[in-house]
Amino acid sequence: MSDLPPERIQPLNDASVHRSGDYVLYWMQQAQRAEPNGALHRAVRHANDLGLPVRVVFGFMDDYPGANLRHYTFMLEGLQEVQQNLADRGIEMRVEHGKPDDIALRHAPSAAVLVTDRGYLRHQKAWRRRVAEEAACRVEQVEADVCVPVEVVTDKAEYAARTIRPKIHEHLERFLTLPETPPVDHPSANGSADGLDLADVDALTDQLDLDRSVPAVRPLFRGGRSEAEALLDDFLASKFDGYDGNRNQIQSQAVSHMSKYLHFGQISPVWLAQKVQAADAPDEDVDSYIEELVVRRELSMNHVHFRPDTYDDYACLPEWARESLAEHADDEREYVYTREELEQSETHDPYWNAAMKEMRETGYMHNYMRMYWGKKILEWTDNPKTAYERTLYLNNRYFLDGRDPNSFANVAWVFGLHDRGWKERPVYGKTRYMSRGGLERKADPDAYVEKVDRLAEIARGNGS
Repeated sequence: MSDLPPERIQPLNDASVHRSGDYVLYWMQQAQRAEPNGALHRAVRHANDLGLPVRVVFGFMDDYPGANLRHYTFMLEGLQEVQQNLADRGIEMRVEHGKPDDIALRHAPSAAVLVTDRGYLRHQKAWRRRVAEEAACRVEQVEADVCVPVEVVTDKAEYAARTIRPKIHEHLERFLTLPETPPVDHPSANGSADGLDLADVDALTDQLDLDRSVPAVRPLFRGGRSEAEALLDDFLASKFDGYDGNRNQIQSQAVSHMSKYLHFGQISPVWLAQKVQAADAPDEDVDSYIEELVVRRELSMNHVHFRPDTYDDYACLPEWARESLAEHADDEREYVYTREELEQSETHDPYWNAAMKEMRETGYMHNYMRMYWGKKILEWTDNPKTAYERTLYLNNRYFLDGRDPNSFANVAWVFGLHDRGWKERPVYGKTRYMSRGGLERKADPDAYVEKVDRLAEIARGNGS
């Protein structure tokens, strides 16, 4: 029936397809895009075989874990585009207010089959389990968020990038294909008139009970696949050549900004990998980008999938790191800051302050600075467990790409996850050390500070 790789498709229950249903239901949550989307492809194939229309539903809750106005604005901008794209193809999409699993079950009784995309966080898994248990029709989950499905790669939590890399590359070429969704044979007669009105994102967010303490980051970044494509086209055309050598140059603009669009599922990682591989760029630049997009990103998916109870907890750290940090928990720290001082960039280090400002004002931070930023929180907090909690709090509060597997794995990396023991030092123990002097040798942090000041002005609407 489907030309998707079969490993991407998982039945979540034993129910049958109800041929008398009114529609095929695609419960969209993680893959917030019209194309390419393996879950939508599967739903349309089902619908065409059954002679039915497709209904897409999205459950919108205004108390999503850790989300605030910054995240909601970006997400709604993307959903607005998705709804219009689907309507142009004769597919009804309803964005409804409520818990995602409640919304899915509200529409399930009239569905011939329910198709959903896949999420790896514990609440995403719990939603899908409940829907599979309570829906009377067949429920299928389609992997649309990674290049190689996690269970194809390995059956355990991997130790590091070096252990998962060959396992991913063994299968990668086979999974770097994603078929285009066929036209629907039976367009919906209802359009997308029901549900929340996405025509004016600001008007909609004004009506919702959201955490408004962190503002949106327009005009720097807007949500939606078309925005992502424009950023990527510019990156590949003018910034990709030399990426391997420049990607740690924090003062440069040689970044693609795709992580935020991947976070909300507004682009497909397979599509992104295909675009990068087709770029007119040296092999080392392509390989370096694929390493970040596929190996490192999917190592984080492996982390949350195989550590479902602890992926966002200090307990997820390897035993050697916890033991070493505990041995140095009482070491004297030259500087100790409160969470509030960190949050407001009130430290002695101008480079760190600029990194926190970039995060706070723009929703982004250069990846190399994310490592330096996290390491200094460990160094400047009175114990490592509190440092871990503060790092995760700030990460999830301000980053547009926070609160996802990459975030949980990246924060834990600061404290030793997916790393090895290094030379033992005060405070750090055997975890990796990063210094201000090293930053100055490897990049131009003074130019980075100037860049952040310019970006912050644009984010506040005072620059261009």
